[in-house]
Amino acid sequence: MAQHDGDHNHLTRYVESRLPGDGHGRFGERAGETDRRKRRHRAPARFHSETLTVVQRAGNAGSNTAADHHTVLDEVLDQLPDENKHSKILIRIDGAGASHETIERILAANHKRRRVAFTIGWTITPAEEAAIVALPEQTWTAYLRQDGTPASVTDPDGDEVGYGHVAEITDLPRREGWPGDLRLIVRRVPITDRDRAAGKLTRLEQRTGWKYAITATNIVRMRGIPGTHHPQWLDVLHRHHAVVEDRVRVAKQTGLGHLPSASWRVNTAWTLLAATAADLDAWTRLLGFHDHELLTHAEPATMREIVYRLPARLARTRWLRFDRDHPHTTAITTAWHRLAALATT
Repeated sequence: MAQHDGDHNHLTRYVESRLPGDGHGRFGERAGETDRRKRRHRAPARFHSETLTVVQRAGNAGSNTAADHHTVLDEVLDQLPDENKHSKILIRIDGAGASHETIERILAANHKRRRVAFTIGWTITPAEEAAIVALPEQTWTAYLRQDGTPASVTDPDGDEVGYGHVAEITDLPRREGWPGDLRLIVRRVPITDRDRAAGKLTRLEQRTGWKYAITATNIVRMRGIPGTHHPQWLDVLHRHHAVVEDRVRVAKQTGLGHLPSASWRVNTAWTLLAATAADLDAWTRLLGFHDHELLTHAEPATMREIVYRLPARLARTRWLRFDRDHPHTTAITTAWHRLAALATT
């Protein structure tokens, strides 16, 4: 994802990586639910839903293949303009995506005018489990919602109790060969019935009753943003990566939910066309409906229902006659004039 910050001398961009799967055209399955006949994709996207790149992968490909991460990162970084300004890029990768090769490639993208930060899921090994067990209970701090307030749930007695906790275990696991400034943030949340049904709980999780996840990051603090050095803030920052699931849903609405063929080449062409359709939709909203309360953040299904399928009659070459009584006619005609003006400038 990409986003401009408020300072014209700095540019902040967010790059998300998601690895959905496909069975018979379905898009968004978990990696472990794919088989050799299925297809998967990596599809980072900008904050206004523009797809930066899509890489089609065989269904038997590993979920954390460093070569695929390199391909995606290279294609994304090549598209980010160098405007002779100091830019900041945040790369967030879900799952246990941390590998030596991936982190080294991200760090190599830094130069004097560009700062690249990352948050990546980290595989929990016995070393991390030992570090978690060694943490004093008072080390754990409250699990925060995206708005910064502590998350809570109601216990059987009707009392409000904390939902989960966050702590830092940097330097506790003794694993050699990783960058010296790498930080490890551990999160624990209650085990759900779905977790139990999946049958993938570790012995530590079964014994403690908590589900653990670790995020690796090179963020020490962000200048001008108070609290960015706290583990709680970094955990919230990484969990916000879940918005990439919205991009998966959007991609399904523009065609990736219906791969038409068992042929790799046909599906590759279809994937590129679907990504192009998603880009056209994103830029239509950004340039034509940026000030419309509903349509500026509308998904393709909504845009299709309200805008793209609106009955109109083509009169002459560039005249469209809409129904005056339609509730969005004014917004659509305004967007039409905006886009037409861009075409003549």
